Amino acid sequence: MKGRVLVADDEKNMRWVLAQALEAEDFEVVQAVDGKEALAAIAEAEPDLMVLDHRMPKPDGMEVLRRLRAQGSTFPIIMLTAHGNVELAVEAMKAGATEYLTKPFDLEELKIAIEKALKMRGLAAEVERLREELDREYDVEGIVAAERGMMEVIENIRKVAPTSATVVIYGESGTGKELVARAIHQLSDRAGKPFVSVSAGALPETLLESELFGYEKGAFTGAMTAKPGRFELANGGTLFLDEIGDITPGVQVKLLRVLQERRFERLGGTRSIEVDVRVVAATNRDLQQLIANGEFREDLYYRLNVVPVTLPPLRARTSDIPLLVAHFLEKFNAGARKISSEAMEALVTYQWPGNIRELENTIERIVILSQGDELGVGDLPMEIRLNSGDCVPPTGEFVLPEEGIDLEEVELDLARQALSRTGGSVPKAAKLLGLTAKTLEARMQRLGL
Repeated sequence: MKGRVLVADDEKNMRWVLAQALEAEDFEVVQAVDGKEALAAIAEAEPDLMVLDHRMPKPDGMEVLRRLRAQGSTFPIIMLTAHGNVELAVEAMKAGATEYLTKPFDLEELKIAIEKALKMRGLAAEVERLREELDREYDVEGIVAAERGMMEVIENIRKVAPTSATVVIYGESGTGKELVARAIHQLSDRAGKPFVSVSAGALPETLLESELFGYEKGAFTGAMTAKPGRFELANGGTLFLDEIGDITPGVQVKLLRVLQERRFERLGGTRSIEVDVRVVAATNRDLQQLIANGEFREDLYYRLNVVPVTLPPLRARTSDIPLLVAHFLEKFNAGARKISSEAMEALVTYQWPGNIRELENTIERIVILSQGDELGVGDLPMEIRLNSGDCVPPTGEFVLPEEGIDLEEVELDLARQALSRTGGSVPKAAKLLGLTAKTLEARMQRLGL
């Protein structure tokens, strides 16, 4: 059954013809002889679509249409009008008709109109479903947290989101800065407008400038057509600037101007473009230290740092780890499988240099690779097992697991842990690892740290 269609027409022969044609196409057809009967049928059970004649008694089709739309009914309504009355057709479309056909019409034309209307309704329902899914994903209440520091962050997000204030989110890599930025956008009055993100640290200066501000045709070699920048694409919405501390001085000057004047020119252009964009920036660096080093403009800092939001690292949120683990187990369809108490203890005591992103990847990995109903310490990655002491006997001598190890992975993780524990100090980290600073630097370069 393709759906339920209500045919409302006072002409008996017209109702019969339409019913026969639609039932042959596998539609269930309900008939109404006038406006009153049509409204009563809808009150009993709303149809998937309605074919509505304009000239009907008690009330006429136009009045039925207006009443239904005023009541909030959204199902498609195809209005039938007589003698090519264009003014009436325009009035019907303004009142909320999905389509109109003039009598006499071809039955194939009606079938096509019905199929198109039902398809568009299905697409609209899917868009709404996806919108609700996004709202759930980026709703502040969807951020998994119980630790007091994160609860304070959530409260600050709720306060700042409805305003137009510029926000800077501080936090280590993997702490969820973009998720917070999206939550701010979703809770603002810009939620229906674009959310556009750009990672400043991933692009060289010339490319970042063209990405942010766009360029005109012929602005540089290879610029065959004009291209809008991220500021234009985010107009009316939110622009998320990640790794703001890595922006070069030249781009900092142009960014400051946009924040001050809300206007800019594309590369190679002379026309000034005005934008209404809320900027949310993020960084894992100390902007004040960068200012002291002459690497970041102080005036730009004060333009950006209207409302600072600082995300704690995961190692400072140990009470949240079991909640996050449960969340990711559900996300990755772990089913009835659970984490053993020993494995959970290992997860809680691990330092998580990669923060929530590393935890998420870890849970996804063990859900995919493990076979048993209970996920134990043996299912965890080597670096977490090493941290838990699972591979270290009382003497402190390392024991090679039966399944072997990835030596480069262990070396990479130990280097990360040492650097994390020493606040990024290479000499101190090298001392923890029994290496010289020069040797550690060489290994960092080899490992891509």
